Order: sequence, then C-alpha cells, then structure tokens
Amino acid sequence: MKTKVKVTSFLTHILRVVLFTLFLVVNQQLVEANDINLVSLGAKSDGLTDSSSAFTSAWNIACESLNPSKILVPQGRYLVNSALVFNGRNCKNKAISFVISGTLVAPADFQVLGNAGTWFSFDDVTGVSISGGVFDGQGAGLWACKRFGKTCPPGATTIRFSNSMNIVVNGLTSLNSQLYHIDFDGCKEVKVEGVKVSASGASPNTDGIHVQQSTGVTIMNSKIGTGDDCVSIGAGTSNLWIENIDCGPGHGISIGSLGKELNEPGVVNVTVKSCTFVGTENGVRIKSWGRPSNGFVRNVLFQCLTMVNAQNPIIINQNYCPKEKGCPGQVSGVRISDVTYQDIHGTSGTPIAVKFDCSSEYHCTNIKVEDVVLTYRDKPAGSSCINTVGSTLGSIEPNSCF
Repeated sequence: MKTKVKVTSFLTHILRVVLFTLFLVVNQQLVEANDINLVSLGAKSDGLTDSSSAFTSAWNIACESLNPSKILVPQGRYLVNSALVFNGRNCKNKAISFVISGTLVAPADFQVLGNAGTWFSFDDVTGVSISGGVFDGQGAGLWACKRFGKTCPPGATTIRFSNSMNIVVNGLTSLNSQLYHIDFDGCKEVKVEGVKVSASGASPNTDGIHVQQSTGVTIMNSKIGTGDDCVSIGAGTSNLWIENIDCGPGHGISIGSLGKELNEPGVVNVTVKSCTFVGTENGVRIKSWGRPSNGFVRNVLFQCLTMVNAQNPIIINQNYCPKEKGCPGQVSGVRISDVTYQDIHGTSGTPIAVKFDCSSEYHCTNIKVEDVVLTYRDKPAGSSCINTVGSTLGSIEPNSCF
C-alpha cells in the first residue's frame, strides 16, 4: 500500500513539473510574442522603401496587447515618408517601448512633410518609451528655402508628445530636424536622458527640446547643438528639472518667449543645473513679449553653470518684439520674481554679461545673484539693470547693477 502511495506521489510530482514547464514555455512564447519586429511587418532597411505602414501596424498590435510590448527596429536605414500618429486613446497597453537600433530617415523632399506639423506624433499615450536610434529629419533643404525668403512650408517637428504621461526618452539622437527636434506639450512625468541633438547653428526654429503646458519633466545628461534654443520652456510649465546639458551651438536655455497672449498660464519651479554653454547666442534667458499679459515666472534656479564665450550669459528681456509688429510701445505684463543665479562662471562674448531689462510696469523682483564671475576678453564684464529689484551675495563680477 505504501509503495502505491509513493508511486502515485512521484507521478503527481512529475506531472506538476511537466505542467509547470509547459506553463513557462507558453508564458515565454507570450512574452516573445510581444516583441514586435518592424522587419517582420514589411519594413526594409535599405533606406529606399517606405516603412511607414510597418510602424502603424506595430503600434496597432502593441495597443491590442495587455502585456508590455517592445517595438524593435533593427540596424539599418528605414525611410519613413508619412507623418505618423500614435494615438493612445483606445490603447489597452500602458507599457509600449520603441527599441531602436537603426536610423529613421525623413524624405529628402521637405515638401512631403513640410505641412504635416509633426513627423512622429504621440497623442494621449501613457507609459511609452523610446530607447536609442537616430531620427534624421533631413531638414537642410527647408532651412535653405527659409533663408532665401522663398515660399516654404513651416516644417515638421521630429517627435512630439501631447497630453501624455509617464514618458521616457533615452539615448536617442535627433539630426537635422525641419522644425523642433523634440516637443512635450501637455505632458506629465517625463524623463529625457542621454539624448543628442545635432543641427546647423544656422537652422531656423529648430529648438532642441521644447516643453510647454507640462509638469514633472526631467532632462538630463544630454548634448544639444542646434540653430535655436537648446531647451525652450513655454507657458504652463511647472516642476521642470534640467541638469548636465552641453549646449552649443544654439540660443541657450530659454524661458519664453512668454506673454504673447493676454491669458496665459505661468512658469513655476524650474531648475537649470550643471550645464555648459559654448559659443551660444545666450546662456540662460527669460524672454517675454512687450505687450499686456497675465503670465508670470517665479521660483527659478540657475545653478553651477559654465559659460564659454556665450554672447549673453545671463539675460532677462521683457521687450521682445520681433519685426516690431504687434507690440511697439507696449509694456510686458509678465511678472518675473524669485529668480536665483548661483555659481555661474566663465567668459562672455560681449562686454555686457549680465543684462536685466524688465517691464516698466511690473518690475522683476527678488532677483538673487550669488557667486557669479564672468569676464570679457580677460577683464571683468559689465552689467545692466533696468526695472530690477535684487540682491547679491559672495563673489560678483561684473559688479552689481542693482
């Protein structure tokens, strides 16, 4: 009797092992089924065949899955002729990652995407990540068109996330975007790290990373060289952290331009830390239109920054009025307060390294300058303050103009 019990127990154990092994195999197959290879959906790595439909198919497959999914783009060059929209409204999946080893190439003819607005658009998505890869916008033709004053389309932003949350962009390279390289609009909880942005210093409106109407965005450990702001910060941005950015060429890191509209949300709680600016048009800038607005900027920290021949290392300009249209003679309504400049060193490309040109109606208040040493041609640079109330602490060059 005991022998039968032992045999039965042994067979039961074997059956459990077999069933468990089958479970592992089936589960592994399910996991592997969520690795969606773009090539298996018809994409060609020859740089000549349009792979747009493969991206759309991959997104649709991933959205139908309840399990985390990877969209894999192997090495090679993949032509993407269409403006792609990845919509998350009806997406079941909240963990879709693009793992890109290859290069995605926009059409050489800028007219194809020039009026599309965005090349890769992510709308209302949650939990999307993009790792690696090169996005080549081939924007040089459009830049030339704009420089020669011809009738040109506005161009397409390379990657845009709108009304999205829990987004990660890591190790991505954006080359020669027609318009903005990466744009976050209306997003929550975003992390950008290890990104490289590269475009000619003469490329118009090619902001490296633009953030607006967003909260909880972190941008770290990235190198940005382009023809406009390395990072531009628009209205409605809060809790933004920028750290360890190499900027240049470009227009620096800018809050603004703000105040173009009368009713506009403010910018609050911004930290820019441990960044280097080489040959840029500006270092750190706050810019607002010279016209009525109820916007504001407050609680901003610029800390541990290095300037190397930056044209305007520290600047607030509240009299922005491009082409002198829509604002001549008007006064900026944007209120700027509680801005700290701390531990900023290096060289200025102009004699005036610190320039505060604030609103005559709403003066800049509680501006703090601490341990700022900037030189021009091996001599102390100058400073200029208009309608500014502030204080200094520690070593200050140029001398305070408060």
